[in-house]
Amino acid sequence: MNENVLAERINLIGLDYLALSNLMQKWGYQAFRTVQLQKWIHRFCINSFESMTDLSFEFRKFLTERAFIEALPIHTQKYSSDGTVKWLFDVGTNNLIETVFIPENDRGTLCISSQIGCTVNCKFCATGYQGFNRNLNTNEIISQIWLTKYLIEKSHSFKKKDINHKYSHNNFQKITNVVFMGMGEPLLNYKEVLPALRLLVDDNAYALSRRRVTISTSGIVPIMDRLSKDCPVALAVSLHAANDSLRDELVPINKKYPLKCLLEACERYLVYAPRKFLTFEYCMIDSVNDTEKHVKELINLARQISCKINLIPFNSFQNSGFKCSSLSKIYNFVQKLNDAGIVTTVRKTRGIDIDAACGQLVGKVFNRITIRKQETYIN
Repeated sequence: MNENVLAERINLIGLDYLALSNLMQKWGYQAFRTVQLQKWIHRFCINSFESMTDLSFEFRKFLTERAFIEALPIHTQKYSSDGTVKWLFDVGTNNLIETVFIPENDRGTLCISSQIGCTVNCKFCATGYQGFNRNLNTNEIISQIWLTKYLIEKSHSFKKKDINHKYSHNNFQKITNVVFMGMGEPLLNYKEVLPALRLLVDDNAYALSRRRVTISTSGIVPIMDRLSKDCPVALAVSLHAANDSLRDELVPINKKYPLKCLLEACERYLVYAPRKFLTFEYCMIDSVNDTEKHVKELINLARQISCKINLIPFNSFQNSGFKCSSLSKIYNFVQKLNDAGIVTTVRKTRGIDIDAACGQLVGKVFNRITIRKQETYIN
């Protein structure tokens, strides 16, 4: 065995196939050990090397001395009246991140975070309002999936919760989709997000179809191009306005990557995408982006690219200064977009009673934008 081993124990939970196989090679073990470990860690949610029964006693002993498998600690677990579950994970230094499981009749979607806070500062988003602390590392990103998968699919205590007889969700106890739509802009943490994506679609880890893993981005054009080559998954672009002047105001990154630049990047991405279309997310904000002029602009933009539109009713938060468009305005958008031949859906508002709805995720971050030298928790 190679004597050049790591002096400190290493957490294996966030290592993708390449990183784990390199580690096995460094430790003097054959490549097949990588596949064995991936299956135990991610497919079966096992964190004890002693329980990995197809590994030799000597290898298990070595792993116990040199490595560990550890997820983030849970701070809070909340249940919504509609079946949605929200976890707050403790990431240290008085900071929390949020992860949400949304059960439906035909799927179970896990919404995960990639940063503590967000730097993009979209005006209608509670996370953006709160500010930014730091990027999550791959261990912290995968921890959200690993532990919730264990709780949802393996844990008897979770299955016995009262919610199980209140809701008839066929896939309630299975994660079928993962979306990077929690706290943060995932493409601004690309170095740590990419290994997590690779684990999600790895047949020996979480084995999700690329169609069932979605990155939501405000439009970081150079990283969209990198993602299309490195690990193309489903893409959802946070649009929210179909003209540059309004989008500059709502989504400030538009000043750097305006709509023409963004649409060209979307076209390039579609060459590699697992679907033949991408999704444009459009938050419906009363008297801001919901007029007849705005729907015409959205139709003109959507006709330029293979896409579908997902309209998101704005979810209010403290000091936002915005309110949600009326139902009549939302369904006027739906009608006109559909009449124009553009597939359009309205996102269901889920988990609003536990602040788990779209745009409400904020966790607990050190607010470097609006409140200096003060910790704040908007919930």
